[in-house]
Amino acid sequence: MVKKGRKLVTGSLSPSESGKDKETDIHVTANNKSEDKISLPNEIPVFPLKQTMLFPGIVLSVNVGLFLKKSIEEKYANDRYVAALAQENSFIDQPSPADLCKYGVAAEIVRIFEMPDGSTIVILHGKKRIVAESFTKRRSVYLAKYKLLEEIPAGKKDAEYEALTDTIKDLAVRIIEISSEISSEMTFVVKNLANPDMIVDFVATHVPIKLYEKEKLIQISDRKQQASTLLEMLAHELQLLELKGQIEDKIKIDFDKQQHDYMLREQLKVIQKELGDDPLNTEINYLKESADRKKWGPETQKFFERELEKLQRLNPTSTEYSNHLNYLYTLLDLPWNEYTKDRFDLKQAQKILDKEHFGLDKVKERLLEYLAVLKLKNDLKSPILCLVGPPGVGKTSLGKSIAGALNRNYVRMSLGGLHDEAEIRGHRKTYIGAMPGRIMQNIRKAKSANPVFVLDEIDKTGMGVHGDPASALLEVLDPEQNNSFYDNYLELEFDLSKVMFIATANNITSVSPELRDRMEVIEVNGYVLEEKICIAQKHLIPKQINAHGVDKHQLVFDPEAIAFMIENYTRESGVRELDKTIASVIRNLAKKIVLRVDYPKTLRPEHIREILGAPKYLYEKYQGNDYAGVVTGLAWTAEGGDILFIESSLSRGTGTLTLTGNLGAVMKESAMIALEYIKTNCRQLQIPHDVFERWNVHIHVPDGAIPKDGPSAGLAMVIAVASAFTRRKVRGKTAVTGEITLRGKVLPVGGIKEKILAAKRADITDIYLPAANCKDMGEVNELFLKGLNFIYIDDISDALQQTLLNEKVKDNVKIE
Repeated sequence: MVKKGRKLVTGSLSPSESGKDKETDIHVTANNKSEDKISLPNEIPVFPLKQTMLFPGIVLSVNVGLFLKKSIEEKYANDRYVAALAQENSFIDQPSPADLCKYGVAAEIVRIFEMPDGSTIVILHGKKRIVAESFTKRRSVYLAKYKLLEEIPAGKKDAEYEALTDTIKDLAVRIIEISSEISSEMTFVVKNLANPDMIVDFVATHVPIKLYEKEKLIQISDRKQQASTLLEMLAHELQLLELKGQIEDKIKIDFDKQQHDYMLREQLKVIQKELGDDPLNTEINYLKESADRKKWGPETQKFFERELEKLQRLNPTSTEYSNHLNYLYTLLDLPWNEYTKDRFDLKQAQKILDKEHFGLDKVKERLLEYLAVLKLKNDLKSPILCLVGPPGVGKTSLGKSIAGALNRNYVRMSLGGLHDEAEIRGHRKTYIGAMPGRIMQNIRKAKSANPVFVLDEIDKTGMGVHGDPASALLEVLDPEQNNSFYDNYLELEFDLSKVMFIATANNITSVSPELRDRMEVIEVNGYVLEEKICIAQKHLIPKQINAHGVDKHQLVFDPEAIAFMIENYTRESGVRELDKTIASVIRNLAKKIVLRVDYPKTLRPEHIREILGAPKYLYEKYQGNDYAGVVTGLAWTAEGGDILFIESSLSRGTGTLTLTGNLGAVMKESAMIALEYIKTNCRQLQIPHDVFERWNVHIHVPDGAIPKDGPSAGLAMVIAVASAFTRRKVRGKTAVTGEITLRGKVLPVGGIKEKILAAKRADITDIYLPAANCKDMGEVNELFLKGLNFIYIDDISDALQQTLLNEKVKDNVKIE
C-alpha cells in the first residue's frame, strides 16, 4: 500500500534492499535542494532516527519497524514536514525528548510504504538544519519548536574546498571497502558524486562515524570548516579500521571460544593504547582517587599506597594480580571512620519500640538508658547486649527495631553451626580463596562503622578442627579490645567500638563463661495468653491479611477465637507458631473468597476448629487430689513453661527404688535425696521406720518420650513420696518447684516466669516457691500474677506441713 497524496521528489525504492533488518539504508540519490525556499510551520512533529543522522539534501529510507506499523500513518498523516532528530539509545522504541539530539534537520516526508513483512518504510528528504528549542506533546507524537541554523557557503570556485571534498571522497571509498557495515554498492554512489556540498552531506549521513560526532558536525555553519572537521573524523575512523585489520591479520581464525575472547580483549587493549586510554592506568587512577576520598588515618593511607605500588609491579595476567586487586577494593569498601548520626530522641525511640514490639519492657528500658547516657556524654562505647529467651519471642526482630530507633544501619549474622575460627577472623591472603571474616564482611555491607550488628544464635557455635569461633568472638565483644580488632585478611586494625552488638541465644548456659562475662544478659521471656492475643490483634493478623491479599474489612478475628488457637494449636512461649496458624486460617478463607463461597466474616472458636481440625495440643490441667503420692510440679522447657505430674506408688517388697519417665541424672539424684529425707525424718511424719524395708517405692513422671532433667522437681518428689507413705491428701490446686538438699533446705531455681505461666494455664491457684526466688517476682509483670497465691518456703518440713492435709485418701493401701 502506498500513501496517497504524497509526491516522491527523486529516487526509487530498491526491491533487493526492502527485506533488510537494518534500521536505515540508502536506496536513493538526490540533488542538494536545501537552498530551495520552503515554508515550514512553527511547530513540526518529531521523527526519531535510530543510529543515524540525516543531513540537508539527502533522501533516506527509514525502516520504522513493526512497533509503529499501525500508528505511523496516523501520527504523520497531516504533516508534510518533520523534525528528523537522532536517537541516542536505539533500544528505546518510544523515545522522549530527553532521548533525542537537539540538532537535526527539517525533513519532508516523501512517501510511506508498507512492506509485505508488516514493517513500514518512510522516505525522508532533508531540507534545513535546525536546533530544537522546546517540545510539546500531541497525542502520541512530540512537536518541536525549532530555530533554523544559518549556513555560510563556500565559494563557487574555492580550490581548497574542492580539495577537501575530493579527499573526503577518497577516504569514504577506502572506509567502505574496509568496513563490513556498509554495502559495497555505496562505493559507486560516492565516486559519482560531483557537488561538493552533496559529498559532505552524503558521506556524513552514511559513513558510520559516532553519533555525537555527527551532531557536532551538523552544528557547524561554515561549509569549509564542516568539510575540514568531517575529514578529520574520517581519517580517525580509517586509522581505527586499518589498525583493527592489522590485529586481525596477526591472529588466525582457527581457535576455540577462549582464544576468541582473548583476541577481542587484545584488540581492545591495542585500540585503547592508540587512543591513550590504558585500562590498567584507568584502574590505578580510580584506586588512587577513591583512596583520597577515604577518611582513614595516615597509617592506613600509607599502608594502602604501599599495597597499590605492589599491585603496579605485578603482571596483570597473573592470578596474584586479581587477588591483590580484590584486596585493595575490600579496603576501599570498608567504612573507615564513616558513621551515621545517632538519633537521641527518646520519645521517638520509645514510640518505635512500642509500635513494633509488645511487652519486652526490660529490653526497652535498657536501650533508653543507653540512649540517655549517649546523649549526655556523646562518646559512650556501645554496649554488648545478649537477649536470651525461647524461640519466637522477637529477639532477632528487636535488633532491627533498635536500629530504627537509633537511626543506625542494620546487619545480621547467624552463628548457628559456625565451627571455623577463620569465619570470624578471616583467612590470610596467602591462602587460595582467602576472604575477610564475616564480621568485616557485614561491616562492609553496613556501609557505616557504627551499625546495629545482631549476632544471632550465639549459643549454637561449635568447636571444630579449625579452631573455636566462640573464642574468636571474645575480642569482638570486649569493649576494651574491639577498638583495634585485627582481621587476618585485612592485616589492619579496625575500630569496632562504635558498633552496637546484640547477641541472641535460647540457652545462655551453653555459652562459655568468658564470652558470657563480656555481655549484658537480658532475659526475653515468653508471653501470657493476654499478651499473645494483643500481639495477634496488633501485629500478626494485620501482617498476614496484607501478605495474603485479603482486605482488612473482609475478615475479623474474635478475641475468643484467637485464645482458642493459642490454647489448642500452639505450644510455645513466643508467637512464631501462632503466626503460622493465623496464616493457615487466612489462606483457607482466601480460597473461599476467590471461589465466592460463603464464609464467616467474624471468626469464632467453632470456625477455627472447623478450619484447623482437631486440636494439636492439650495443655495439662490440674487433676485433683484424690490420689496419694501425686504432686503437680513446674518445669522450664525450651518452649516456655509446663506442668508435670510426679507420681509415686508403693508395693510390697524389699525397699527398692524404681525411677521411670526418661529422667536425667539430676532428677534421679533428686528422687534418691527425697526418699532419704523421708527415711531420716520418718518420726516427724509418723511413719514407722521399718516400713521402708517392706515396701518398694516407684516414682514415675509421665510423657516418657520426652527427656526430663534438672533439680526443680526435687521438692515435688519429697511431697509425693511423703504423701504415698502417709496416705495424706495434697492440698488442691497446688504446684511446687524447688531444689532440695539432704539437710532439708529448699534452694532457688530458674525459669520462674515461665513456670508461673504454666501454672496459670493449668488452673493452679497456689504456687510454692523457694524463699530465695522472692527476688525474681519483682521482674514479673503484675498481669501474670493475677489470681495466683504464692507461698515462699525455705525448709522441706515447712513445705510438707503446708501442702499435706490431715485428711487421708480413701483406698485399700495400708502402710504398717
